[in-house]
Amino acid sequence: MKFDLSTFIFNKLGLSNNASIALEAIIYSVFLLFFLIIIWIIAKKVLTVLFIKVSKLTKTKFDDLLIKNKIPSTLAYLPPILLSIRLFPIVLGNLKVINGPVILLMDLLLTFLVISIIRRVLNTLKDFLKTIPNFRDKPIDSYIQVVMIFVWFIGIMVIFSIISGKDVGAFLATLGALSAIILLIFRDTILGFVASIQVTINDMVRIGDWITMKSYNADGDVIEINLSTVKVQNFDKTITTIPTYRLVSDSFVNWRGMNESGGRRIKRSILIKVSSIKFLEDSTLLELKKIERISDYIIEKRNEIEAENKTMNINKNLLLNGRNITNIGLFRRYALAYLNSHPEVNKDLTLMVRQLAPTAQGVPIEIYAFAADKKWENYEQIMSDIFDHLLASIAFFELECFEYSYPSNTNK
Repeated sequence: MKFDLSTFIFNKLGLSNNASIALEAIIYSVFLLFFLIIIWIIAKKVLTVLFIKVSKLTKTKFDDLLIKNKIPSTLAYLPPILLSIRLFPIVLGNLKVINGPVILLMDLLLTFLVISIIRRVLNTLKDFLKTIPNFRDKPIDSYIQVVMIFVWFIGIMVIFSIISGKDVGAFLATLGALSAIILLIFRDTILGFVASIQVTINDMVRIGDWITMKSYNADGDVIEINLSTVKVQNFDKTITTIPTYRLVSDSFVNWRGMNESGGRRIKRSILIKVSSIKFLEDSTLLELKKIERISDYIIEKRNEIEAENKTMNINKNLLLNGRNITNIGLFRRYALAYLNSHPEVNKDLTLMVRQLAPTAQGVPIEIYAFAADKKWENYEQIMSDIFDHLLASIAFFELECFEYSYPSNTNK
């Protein structure tokens, strides 16, 4: 004899037929929910153990990242939802009013679950690609976001079709009518998508590049590139966020070329007081010949000048006549010799000491060289050591550095 719960409730509790059917559906639904929860717990444990065992047997990190991104626990929702789609119509068969919305809800849950699984798999793929050296400096986040946009687009079409009961064509027609609003909402995303393609194709920026963008006060390393923004960690450890499309429309400096070259540029000037510049007499030159780095140069230059002046029959009673060695010229020669002998200066790159146009603050003597060590701390130390030495050497050439003088307030 077949047991009918609604008839039992109708006879024993004295409820109406409709109330008995509703109570029967509620009781069966509660039991079904408990059953589905048990299925989910079992599926979660089985899948977790299975994934862990597989990850231990393989050398690749991909399966480890699948576990990290909670793929097993997400997949565990799949059996209960699929079972609920099959079993709830049976449990709620007599309640037509509730049956439809419940099945609709289950279909929506299944759609969101599939989207969630795809998203977690894509995140796992992103994390895995970032462990491969060839992909570490690529904007993987942008590519994953593009794929997720298409996934969500398809998902929204499916959700629209489930809720409205209409085909995808109706959704696309509605989408066309709202295209102006959609373009406004997703403006930055669309611009960022196009910009990220241009940035990648033209190799303008990579993750890890040091960039400077004055319009956004950005000066540091690129730590993330995605569809809408580029994150730059400044040297003071603050984070600057720049819209991706600004990398194409605005100007910025990428220091990658310096990092890939053989050195980091030193370009700094020493301001020489004009009144201290003069011709050097023989007695002074004899004293300066003791400086080993320019001793041979002084001898060679003196012989050259004396020979020329003698040929031209120059009256050397006045230093202004003919050619002479100046203290600023000799200092430039010394600075160049010092840089050529410095172990931390790259001799294969541009190396010169030049005189710039005089200014109100004096005559600039510019050091243009490249430090062999590109690390910021070491670079600053090398540059400081060079200028410490050169500034201390100026007095030997009877030169003076320019500096502003302020009246001192001394109490008598």
